[in-house]
Order: sequence, then C-alpha cells, then structure tokens
Amino acid sequence: MPKTLSEQLADHFSAFGDKPLPDANRKAVKRLLLDYLGVAVAGSQTGSGEVARRFAQSSGGHPEATLIGEGTRVPAMQAALANAISSHSVELDDIDVLALFHFSPPVYSAALATAERQKADGKALLAALAAGCEMMERVSKAANNSLRNRGYHTTPTCGIFGATIASACLLGLPPEQIVSALGLAGAQSGGLMEMYGPSMQKRFNPGPASRSGVTASLMAQLGFTGAATIFEGERGFLKAFTDSNDPGQLVKDLDQPYLLDIEFKPYSCARPIHNAIDCALEIRRKHAPDLSRVKRIRMGRHPDWALYHQNAHPSTYHEAQVSLPYSVAVALTDGQALFPQYNNARLKEPMLRKLSEMVEISVDASLPRGVSCAMTMEMDDGATYRSQVDYPKGSIQNPMSDEELRAKFDSLATPVLGAARAAQVAEQVANIEACRDVGALMRLLAPAG
Repeated sequence: MPKTLSEQLADHFSAFGDKPLPDANRKAVKRLLLDYLGVAVAGSQTGSGEVARRFAQSSGGHPEATLIGEGTRVPAMQAALANAISSHSVELDDIDVLALFHFSPPVYSAALATAERQKADGKALLAALAAGCEMMERVSKAANNSLRNRGYHTTPTCGIFGATIASACLLGLPPEQIVSALGLAGAQSGGLMEMYGPSMQKRFNPGPASRSGVTASLMAQLGFTGAATIFEGERGFLKAFTDSNDPGQLVKDLDQPYLLDIEFKPYSCARPIHNAIDCALEIRRKHAPDLSRVKRIRMGRHPDWALYHQNAHPSTYHEAQVSLPYSVAVALTDGQALFPQYNNARLKEPMLRKLSEMVEISVDASLPRGVSCAMTMEMDDGATYRSQVDYPKGSIQNPMSDEELRAKFDSLATPVLGAARAAQVAEQVANIEACRDVGALMRLLAPAG
C-alpha cells in the first residue's frame, strides 16, 4: 500500500538531524534566529506582547521555557504562544518570497520553547529550525494561492505544521509519532485574514499555531494517534482549506537538498507594502520633491495584492502597519518606515493625512511579481516622477547584509536588554553550533537590571 503524504514526510523529517545542513540553509536559519530574537524582544514590550506574556503566566505550570523580554519561565506551550505573538507585534518579522507568510513566529517560537524544555544544544536547534521552515513552506506551496484567496492566513494555517515538525525533531519522535503529530496539527489548523483593523487580531494569529505545534508533538510522544491522511484525505487539510491545490509539492524532491529562501523586513509594516515604500524612498532620494506641491500619487499593484492594504485613514498604529497609503506618506515625509513612524500620535498629522488620501491604488496586470509596485507622482508644476520596484529591500535579489541585520537587531534589542546583553545574545547566535544548552541563550533575553 502506498505511503500517505504524512508518512513520506515523517520518514524524511525523522532522519533530518542525521544529515548535515546545507551551508546556505544553515546560514539562512542562523540569520533568521538573530532577526527573530530582536523582533521578539521589541514586540514583547508592545501592548499585544505584554498581554500575551501576562496570559502565559496566568495559568501557572512547570517552568520549562523563557518568556522573551521578561525572563520568567513557563510551560513550553505557553512560552511558544506568547513569544510567537511578541515576534509578530512590530511587523518586522521575516517573510517568504511570495509575501504569503512569516516563518519565524510559529516555527522559531515552538522550536526554542521545545529546545529549552529538552535542554537541546545549538546544533539540534538549527536542524529543527530548518526542518520546520521547510515543512511550513511545503504546505504553503501545496495550498496557495487558493488558501489565501479563501480568506485563510497562511502564517498560522500552514505554520502549525512547521511548528509541529520543529518540535518533533527536538523531541526525537520516530516516524509513526511524527505522522500522528501532523494529524493532530491538522486538527488544530486555522487562522483567518479577517485581521485588518484597529485591533490586535493580526498579532494573535501565530500564537495558537506555535503552541499547538508543541502540543501536537508532545501528545504524539505520549501515544495519542492522529490521522495519517490529514493532507490528502476526503475531509483533509487540502480539501477543507483550498479550492485548488498541488499535493505533490508536499513531497517534491524529498531526496534532494531543500533550498530555504528567507527574506527580511527593513520596514515595520506588511511585506507587500514594502515595494511601495521603496518606490517612495527612491523618488524622495532622486528628486527631493516639495511635498506641499504634490498633485497626485498613483500606485499600480499586481493583481495578487492589489485589493489589500487600501485603508487611507488608519485609526491605530495596527491599522497603519497594513495601510499602503499611510506607509507611502510616512516614507515620503520621514525617509523611513520603522516602528516609531507607526505611532498613534502621528496618524492625524496634516501632511500624512493629505498624502495618504492622494494615493490611488490600481490593478496593473503587466507587473511581473505579486508584490511589484509602480508609483507615479505628479507635481503641480507638471513634473512627473516614476519608480517601479519588483524586488524590495531584504529580498533574495536585494538582500540585507549581515551588518544591516545586526544593526536592525541592535536597534530593537538594545533599548530592552541593554547594549552589553544585546551584544551577548548576538555573539551566542553567531556561535550557536557551540551552544550546549539553548536555555543559556534564552536566559539572556530578559530586560537589563
């Protein structure tokens, strides 16, 4: 009898730690580890991060894993939940090449919580991170764009499978238990795109996915069995979440090295908006337009994302971070779009409101990529400035350097941890292969003093 998709994946991931990581993947997951920790530290201090930390502590339990940005230890499942929410709370977390999902909130949060619980070393952590990211992307490739277009948020919906595999690898689950863990993950999969607005809703989504990935693996380890047909079954994941899908993507080239393409965010907003920001920054840099004399701003977007992020009147910074018009406006005025630019006090500034209201978004099917943007700025004296960006800063084709990623980490972590401790974290990550206990790294993620 042919093996199910889950059984094939279980065979692959149960032996994952026995093989050396390709150098490119090892570097990618290490770079993302530093980025994740900086973003999570900063996010832990936001309103959503604070509530998540309080909730994680509220039910008590055995201290197994660290709450980032505080230092308190709670059960691994609760740490995974809170840290995932924190890492998604400043909109600076990583992104895949299609801007459909964030690897690190569900996968890294689950992996670090499990690694700390198991007293795992750095090498085991890196393997689990790479495995979890691969699993998450395989599910997304099998299910998207249909899953996204039906209103499901890819980060939690697919991320739970990545979180499960990362945890399963650190627990050393055999193939039959990994099959069960994937089945239990499918039973808990979910997450809706009804998350744009003034609330904290978007921040919440990766939390349950990360926690449930740890839950699925621990339950499977204890003997709870799950459906082996969770992906291709008559009522399985692909049938339930998509109208069209490609199951073969789940197991494509399992015998070949899998290349992880992880992109990074230099701007504190939704990734599909970054191309528009780069357009605005290019026009600002090249032409230094007098913003009081702007007559019209037109933004062409690829059909994949043209109907999203259109709110020109955000009422909270949560809304502003998913607003293309506001992001373009603040990029033009400030020359950057970092977390301080997305501040409730800034939303009613006359120039920002004026520029936001000028941005006209249209569908441009001629653009080459889903995230592509083409901006045209018309001035009252007849001058016209244009910019098109297909690959935003931080993409594989237009990468952030190691120095830029370190500067990003320092800017996020130092205000919370202090310069000395932030430098210690960065050093530990750089030498993570030599780390004997991931808990030593996690214990550094408490505020200075």
